[in-house]
Amino acid sequence: MAVPFNPHGGLIIIPVTLGGPQREVIVELALDTGATTSVINQSALEYAGLELDEVGEPAEITTGSGIESVLEVRLGSIHALGKIEADFPILCHNLPPSATVDGVLGLDFLRGECLVIDFLAGLLALE
Repeated sequence: MAVPFNPHGGLIIIPVTLGGPQREVIVELALDTGATTSVINQSALEYAGLELDEVGEPAEITTGSGIESVLEVRLGSIHALGKIEADFPILCHNLPPSATVDGVLGLDFLRGECLVIDFLAGLLALE
């Protein structure tokens, strides 16, 4: 499944479906091959029905501004680019208000796949 993107624009944004205990939530995540782990804003995880105080495990991430404490939670499922992963670990971290996305899709979701970024056609796909 190929996802169109603007090859002349800024971020490559991917629609992603999160499966939580109460509902599925569609979010927009930036493709980030520099991120080893995927990150989602707290509000999206809470809307999916995750009780972060009850299910989250402490973790640390390194950002451009230093090391920050976050929560790691497990999603029932995550679906993007035609790939579905069940019981997927994700980091809960709120991006700055200026961010235009709900988080980042990192290498943890992409490992073991062939990621094709076609800048001529403006298409992104896992093959």
